[in-house]
Amino acid sequence: MTAVDLPAVPRVLIAEADPWSRDLLKQVLLNVRCDARLDLCADGQQAMSMLSEIPYDLAIVDWELPGVDGLSVLRSVRQRKRNPPLPFILMSSRNDSASVREAIPLAPTAYLTKPLNMESLTERLQGLLLNAGEEVFCEVPALAPGMTLSVFLERRREQADGAPLMTDVQVAVKRSLNPSGLDLKLLEDEIKTDPQITAVLIAAANSAAQHHGAPVQTLAQALHRLGTGQSMNLILGLALKRSAKLSDPCLADYAERYWGLSLHTAEYARTLARLLDLDQERCYCAGMLHRLGDLALLRCLQEWQQAGGALDELEEVGEALAEFGAAYGSALRTRWRLPLELRELIASVYQLGGGVYSREALVMNMAAQMAHLTEHEGVEELAKSRTARLLKIGLPELMRMRK
Repeated sequence: MTAVDLPAVPRVLIAEADPWSRDLLKQVLLNVRCDARLDLCADGQQAMSMLSEIPYDLAIVDWELPGVDGLSVLRSVRQRKRNPPLPFILMSSRNDSASVREAIPLAPTAYLTKPLNMESLTERLQGLLLNAGEEVFCEVPALAPGMTLSVFLERRREQADGAPLMTDVQVAVKRSLNPSGLDLKLLEDEIKTDPQITAVLIAAANSAAQHHGAPVQTLAQALHRLGTGQSMNLILGLALKRSAKLSDPCLADYAERYWGLSLHTAEYARTLARLLDLDQERCYCAGMLHRLGDLALLRCLQEWQQAGGALDELEEVGEALAEFGAAYGSALRTRWRLPLELRELIASVYQLGGGVYSREALVMNMAAQMAHLTEHEGVEELAKSRTARLLKIGLPELMRMRK
């Protein structure tokens, strides 16, 4: 595909089994051509079927697809002898010379090894999808006539992209680099207070493509399982999404408040867990993620505004949070398949169900109560609470925690 015959609106197939890698590829491609028509699939048989039926302008396919592998998909495409040949990017975790030699006779447009180099991928896509010096600008789709805020939020609940970023990811990654590459411990220190990054990395580490052994429930575990390259790609990819940052002052102010509440709950939870010899980092993560739904809703409210919707900044924002915040959080945690144990800890922040409680659940409930105290409220009533009695935490310990 040359500059002369580039399509007005390219149609692209992305075939990648891992949902988080698939979404990352989608975001990188839309960042190059926001008007591209994208089809996504997760297995080789479906990719072959779609490629035989639709005249794509580009295919991006992973070698390690389930069923029919990506190399077989490429072989099938080349056997059809399309003229000019379909641009085909083959991705693979195989970086050995034997694999490269196996792929070369099928003439892939590019052979990219995983974890992908995002700059290299972007340059490839620009060369394939843009004329020299060309930029494509896309308007935010307008709201459908008669659309109400309530209907909009209800429809967005199952497709919401999650919370806005509270961390500058470019700065975080830059600070985590040392002469030998990305330092995962430094990266963890930079991003551990961001609910969206924490949730996405834990979800990605638990996806089918990554699942090896026990569920990942903390940020440190997620970074270790994903590795430096994939972790960095996923983090940088989050910044490419629409409304990744909140620009509306009112919505940003709400987000700061909910973020602050998450931070305080997480810190109290970690302190209590340390005092009681429990899993500190799991409790910290649960505290950090418990307001994910409210933050995600604020992001959707900004999307409503960008699409042309009006918003009464105080009344409607508060009403929307009260009506949809908890539902957004539940939908995200379920759709992203966060581990059940972690979801149960998050639920215990709000209330303790019937039956026997784990000590960590009690810690989360106590941490949330402490985070909601104003600076003028003491901890005397908390020390008398049922949660404190079950944890065997007294007034002296609670007073030390408030200092």
